[in-house]
This record gives sequence, structure tokens and C-alpha cells, in this order.
Amino acid sequence: MSITHTTGRLLLVPNTLDLGTEPEAIETVLSPAILAIAARLDHWVVENAKSARAFLKRVDVCVPLHAPLQSLHIVELPRPRKGDPNAQIDAQTWRTLLGPALAGHDLGLLSEAGLPAVADPGAALVQAAHAAGVTVQPLPGASSLTLALAASGLNGQRFAFEGYLPQEASSRAQRVRELEQRSRREGQTQLVIETPYRNQALMTALLQLLQAETMLSVACGLTSPAGWCKTQSVANWRAAKPELPDKLPAVFMWQG
Repeated sequence: MSITHTTGRLLLVPNTLDLGTEPEAIETVLSPAILAIAARLDHWVVENAKSARAFLKRVDVCVPLHAPLQSLHIVELPRPRKGDPNAQIDAQTWRTLLGPALAGHDLGLLSEAGLPAVADPGAALVQAAHAAGVTVQPLPGASSLTLALAASGLNGQRFAFEGYLPQEASSRAQRVRELEQRSRREGQTQLVIETPYRNQALMTALLQLLQAETMLSVACGLTSPAGWCKTQSVANWRAAKPELPDKLPAVFMWQG
């Protein structure tokens, strides 16, 4: 099936995974082809404008931007109203963001780390692009979830990403136990993430809630020099009394 492009494309541009840490040379994570594409884009929709400009400055070191950074059109993704996380953004807002693509220009979508729209905002814009007939083209790059899963040794054939667990203790405990039961019943690896400064709190909760024989894997700061991944039983984790870093992003995985 061939597709004729009558508009610009929505390009899902990967970012590095070193947000909040000492940045590595960007070419060690992103290919020259991806850097070249990023360097030629004039129009961007991003999770955070400040971090997007920092990303483009890093690109510029390897592949000079075809236009001055100050002249690029960079718009942030809309956020739900404060205090109402379930509020819906209206369809016209998404269509307005797609304006450059509808006018024939390629439009980049960028998150603060990793692949846009995967464990990050942006999926609604991708959905709107499909509805508007704009071609969506994902570009290859690192995803902390797939890297962590590959390094864990847990079941990579059957897995589920839960996102963030509830903060309230009783709700979190109920959800962890539900996910552990599902993992044991279906042989499914469960993946969750947390804000880095809460890594230790989540680890403590998981060691209290999961069964001793459940296999638990933690991947921290993958692709960075300080990155690591370790998998062992909950019983062994308890004996080790781990202390997790509060600045490196982590992925937590378990299999019952």
C-alpha cells in the first residue's frame, strides 16, 4: 500500500535518557541520521520548551541547525487544568498544534527523555494527526522501558507497563498485589516508573508488598555511565537493604 503525502509529517523524534543527570555526548545515543533530521526541522511540539532548546543545542554541536535556534517555532504540549488531571483538551487545540504539518511542513514531536508518546505525553497529538490525515513517522531511539526489560532477564514475550502507581499507601498496596497476582497467573512481567526522588520510597514499598519468591528487577540511569540493572528475588533484595539514587530515573519490574 503506497501513501501519498499531501501534508507535512508528524515526526516522533527520540530524545536522550539523561534528563536530570550530567549529559553525555548526544551522538552516543542518537544516530547521525536522527540528528540530521532534527537539525533541519523548523517546527516543534514539545513536552518542555527549555529542555527542547537544550536538546537542539546538543544537536547543533554535531549537526549545525539549518536556522538559528531563536527562529524555530517551538510550542509546548497543552497540560490539563491544575487540580483536574482528567480534563480533556479540545480537538481544535490539537488541530491548531498540527497547523505546520497541515500547511505542508514536517513537525517534530519531542519529549523530555526517550521516545515521545511512550510513558510520556504526546499520544493525543499523534491521535489527532491520524484523524487529520497527517502521516506519523516514528524515528528510532532509546526507550528506557525496552532497554530495562531487555536487561532484566524477565519475560520479554509477555509484559505490561503500568506507569505510576498510586501514591496513597492502601491504594498502592492493593494495586501492587493485583499486578503481582496477574504476573504469576499469566507469566507477565510488570513494569512501573517513579519520579527519581521517590525511587527509594517505591523500592521500600515493593519489598514490603511483594512475595519473597517474586523476581524483582531495577534498572537505573540506563545509557549513562552510572547506569545499572539488577535482578534478584525479593528475599535477596530485602537482605541487601538497597539504597537507590534519587536523581537517576529508574524502571521497576517484577515477575511472580
